Amino acid sequence: MEFRQLKYFIEVAEREHVSEAAVHLHVAQSAISRQIANLENELGIQLFEREGRNVKLLPIGKIFLTHAKEAMKAIDYAKKQMDEYIDPERGSIKIGFPTSLASSMLPHLLAEFKTAYPNIHFQLRQGAYNFLIDAVKERELDIAFIGPVITDDPHINGDILFHEKMFLLAPSNHRLSKRKSVYLTELKDEDFVLFPKGYIFERLVVDACYSVGFEPHVSTQGEDLDAIKGMVAANIGITILPESAIAEYQSSYTVRIPISSPDLKRSVGMITPKHRDLAPSEKVFYQFVINYFTEHYPRLKRD
Repeated sequence: MEFRQLKYFIEVAEREHVSEAAVHLHVAQSAISRQIANLENELGIQLFEREGRNVKLLPIGKIFLTHAKEAMKAIDYAKKQMDEYIDPERGSIKIGFPTSLASSMLPHLLAEFKTAYPNIHFQLRQGAYNFLIDAVKERELDIAFIGPVITDDPHINGDILFHEKMFLLAPSNHRLSKRKSVYLTELKDEDFVLFPKGYIFERLVVDACYSVGFEPHVSTQGEDLDAIKGMVAANIGITILPESAIAEYQSSYTVRIPISSPDLKRSVGMITPKHRDLAPSEKVFYQFVINYFTEHYPRLKRD
């Protein structure tokens, strides 16, 4: 089985069209057909059902596609390891992050790292909580920043960098808008604007409300932070968000108020794969992040 065969197979399998795969790979269609035929002969099984110029991946082909992709990722990772062994301060790192950290923590961190290591490059990917976890597991990302940090997954290492407080975000004309702090129980009769079920911020708020004896009344849902904050500004309801999600947010239509009881916080940190060693450039970045928060935010590390 050859590297080229796997490469051609994956391209055809994902497009289910040989000629389109040939155009994308810049090779002759006949060369692709020949290599796939050789692969099927070697495996002793048919992977595709031919339908004229199109092909359809058979169920056994879908199984092989999963393993072929894993093999290609392993080969790519091995090549990256070899390339960076000579000079660990060169390379490319695939980093994931959530929207809530996009305008606060991450820009300062990456800017300082680039100053120290200008030859290490980033491929950045924004994503939701569960996507980031799955992407690290599946090698789509090398490192991801998330909050709260997952610490009980057998495939993930979680490093907590700091904890941040959760705040009430309310319309500026709200009955509690002049308060210096509020108790969570004071919000039991309010209309909440939350993310849909399955989103981490929705779970954090609902679990917090349950912990003090009430279920939040969700009047409106939004699927991104800007929508949530906009609906609060429009006086549709209140919400609860971590400090990083509203740190740069300024509006005369909303106020943010600390929640004094219970002491609501979320952990923020980075996750890495547990069963795969980081590549040299990834280790450089990982250690830089640990040192950055230990030196710049020692108080936050102790929280």
